[in-house]
Amino acid sequence: MTGPRRCATRTVRLLLGDADVHLGDLDIGLARDVPVWMSRAQHAYWSHTHLTIDVVRGRGAGFSLEAPHGVRFLVRSRLLSDAELATLEEVPA
Repeated sequence: MTGPRRCATRTVRLLLGDADVHLGDLDIGLARDVPVWMSRAQHAYWSHTHLTIDVVRGRGAGFSLEAPHGVRFLVRSRLLSDAELATLEEVPA
């Protein structure tokens, strides 16, 4: 993300800025989709992995956005194939 730093709302003051990578937006059944961010360092660590974030019924263990709605995030992962790795763009450091 370039430009000014932003803060996530309704959570602990989590600063998002130039050191973060926007992975996409997640539909958890609210009025708007929720942006998903990861730090560049964490993104580099997981760059060989396909991450799927599902929303399932149940109670999570944290203060996260989904908790008051009776759902929780469930993250699944798998290694990317060589063909998938070849199609990825490099994320600047």
